[in-house]
Amino acid sequence: MKFKTLAKFLNKIENTPSRLEMTAVLADLFKQSQKDEIDKVCYLSLGRLAPKYEGIEFNLAEKMMVRIIARSTKFEEKEVLAAFKEIGDLGDVIKRFKKTKDDFNLSVSDVFEMLFKIAQDSGTGSQERKIKKMAELLEKLDSLSAKYIARIPVNRLRLGFSDMTVLDALSWMENQDKSLRPELERAFNVLADVGKIAFVFKTKGIKGIKKIKSEVGIPIRAALAERLKKPEEILEKMDGQCALEPKMDGFRCQIHFDRSKKFKLKDETNLSLFENKEKYFVRIFSRNLDNTTHMFPEIIKAVQKLKVDNAILDGEAIAFDPQTKKFLSFQETVQRKRKHGILEKAIEVPLKVFVFDILYLNNKPLLNMTFKQRRTLLEKILNKSKGEEKAIILTRQIIVKKPNEFNQFFEKVVSEELEGLMAKKLDAVYQAGNRNFNWVKYKVGMQSDLADTIDCVVMGYYKGKGKRTNFGIGAFLVGIVDKNKFLTVSKIGIGLTDKQWREIHKRCQKLKTYKKPKEYQVNKNINPDVWCKPGLIVEIEADTITRSPIHTAKLALRFPRLKRFRDDKSLNETTKKNELERLLKS
Repeated sequence: MKFKTLAKFLNKIENTPSRLEMTAVLADLFKQSQKDEIDKVCYLSLGRLAPKYEGIEFNLAEKMMVRIIARSTKFEEKEVLAAFKEIGDLGDVIKRFKKTKDDFNLSVSDVFEMLFKIAQDSGTGSQERKIKKMAELLEKLDSLSAKYIARIPVNRLRLGFSDMTVLDALSWMENQDKSLRPELERAFNVLADVGKIAFVFKTKGIKGIKKIKSEVGIPIRAALAERLKKPEEILEKMDGQCALEPKMDGFRCQIHFDRSKKFKLKDETNLSLFENKEKYFVRIFSRNLDNTTHMFPEIIKAVQKLKVDNAILDGEAIAFDPQTKKFLSFQETVQRKRKHGILEKAIEVPLKVFVFDILYLNNKPLLNMTFKQRRTLLEKILNKSKGEEKAIILTRQIIVKKPNEFNQFFEKVVSEELEGLMAKKLDAVYQAGNRNFNWVKYKVGMQSDLADTIDCVVMGYYKGKGKRTNFGIGAFLVGIVDKNKFLTVSKIGIGLTDKQWREIHKRCQKLKTYKKPKEYQVNKNINPDVWCKPGLIVEIEADTITRSPIHTAKLALRFPRLKRFRDDKSLNETTKKNELERLLKS
């Protein structure tokens, strides 16, 4: 397929408001794609070059792209910048300035390989080489193709669909309906690479999809918990008994290990923890599928000692103070998620991972085993000792049948300054990528009117007055994701410390944009002074949820306040509108 053909499809999708029509256009695109390019078509259509867990980034900011567009179109940089401030979309900017008819008739694979090489370039002088190569690529494309390529390096392709829409379109390509979506989604949940799913489906059909199983090295989409307010309700949902585990306030870690493979540590990860850099294969993924392996050298070292051929473990990492023997706060724990200064921070803030599940063992996927069976296997692998000297620890667990037993254990973990409990159904399989009542979280404060905190996206901010003039921000607008649109739920201007005001302003500055993002739906009466691109996720506490004629979600948070920043969550993991509706009714 020629890239200009793909660009025409992308343009049609961008201008199609109907979800059903968009799916049909995507299905047509996939039908016309060759078997050896459908994975590349999927990635490019989603604005990336690989599955999310590969972490391939261009590291080109919008200012760099302005330079690139100026260089490729032979216009002055100040003219391009002025147009960008006016339009707010780099793709539309290059379409305006690109006057030449040059078209090298490049294929999708040609463009993909060029982009991949640009993204992979590193080391001394790489920034200038990237600018040069990117400008050369744009010169070889027609204006419509250049429009979409210019958006990809700054993560702004956003055509209004996600991996799940791709799965719908693959089903539609084959059956002209969504009847194959459940099986495609099952495959994607256990092997989170939509390009690979598309390739298998295109080459081997639904029979090939049914054979897809989890693999070490490719993340499994995490199982997620529902919320309930009372132990009685939880026990009823779980047929009269459940397993209880302490809920750690850290970040989710899915640990992949394979003794038959080797990998090399990055220099910054090498610490004095290792005799040499070559170790058995380890990958650590966050809940939103980011590869965080090299941030956690002590986990890499600890996993090497497991007496297994290969395994996939599910757990929660939390910072630990070896002096006081106490766990640290989430804000202290999250300091470990970094690309630089890993050695110093690992010594300053050591981690422990509390493993609560095993998903794969010795070449066998375990997702269809019951939780009770998986726990038995996990206990055989991990020592049950308190493990104060260990980095990987088996999560504590008790089985309860009565509300008073539930409450006693809850009071115990709260006295240990932990945030609550996870209740788990003993006979439940691991339902990857699903939020359901097989797992239920029960936290401090859930007995109040609002049963849980809300994860929101910061959409923009308002300039400060009085004392807050010094912070550069006086309030901020937050929203939730609903079918690839962002709907507002609250304007927050109270309850932050001076430090938090400075921090949120600093984070917003990195995401500010000159124009309201197309996917934002905001009542013009509450438009912020400065718009932010979607990317900053915050956890919000509130007293209640109410109906609202002002906010576009038609719901609002009453007395909202910032609890913390959620760098460990993706946009797709923010609270959904149907969850807010359920919280309103609970």
